[in-house]
Amino acid sequence: MVGAGGTSVQAAEQVRALLFDVQGTATDFHTTVSGTAARVAGDRFPDVDWAAFVNDWRAVYFRETSRPRSASDPWISVAGTYRAKLAELLDERGIALTDPERDEIAGAWARLRPWPDTVPGLTRLRSRFTLATLSNADVNSVVAISRLGNLPWHAVFTAEMAGVFKPDPAVYAMAATYLGLVPEQIMMVASHKYDIRAAGALGFRTAFVARPLEYGAGGTADTEFSAEFDLNVSDFEDLAAQLGC
Repeated sequence: MVGAGGTSVQAAEQVRALLFDVQGTATDFHTTVSGTAARVAGDRFPDVDWAAFVNDWRAVYFRETSRPRSASDPWISVAGTYRAKLAELLDERGIALTDPERDEIAGAWARLRPWPDTVPGLTRLRSRFTLATLSNADVNSVVAISRLGNLPWHAVFTAEMAGVFKPDPAVYAMAATYLGLVPEQIMMVASHKYDIRAAGALGFRTAFVARPLEYGAGGTADTEFSAEFDLNVSDFEDLAAQLGC
């Protein structure tokens, strides 16, 4: 396997399946969620930067899902996490929205649209590889996103099925078990380096996808390629090309 600039066809020799992160990697969450928040709020809160608000919300979500948990602090759904943290952020900032309005904004995470390259790239890849999701989002949210965007997966796996969140090793092991493959035959594809680093530590192949607009224009997405990953790609079409599809 090789990183950016190498002989990419060699990267497909052992790989039989690709696992994809969904929120941010396969879909544009920022446009969907910030647009929904701005529409629901209307002109009532002219001083609120909803694009920045969504990035703060996402950061709080990451902190919540990455912290250690115990038997007295069990796993809760991503939908529940987003809804609870939304309430906290709104209340902290004095943004008075009704419960139905808050539900509509939180529900936007299940209505994410794919990046323009996602469906064309997946369509090329599925002729050669088994394609599946491996998302921290709930199963019903990933199914809704996949249906809305006509995303051509062969299977849907999420952290909910393991009862823990990525980067817990149990999430990746669960997906490998369901696929009936060893880690070396599976490539984890994500725009979040913590995700593919965790998979790589378990023996999975890794592909980093640069998504410069993941956090909106002028956002802080990490797009730097690194030789630590097997592949570095600009989008899913580039991934298909580097894997010989």
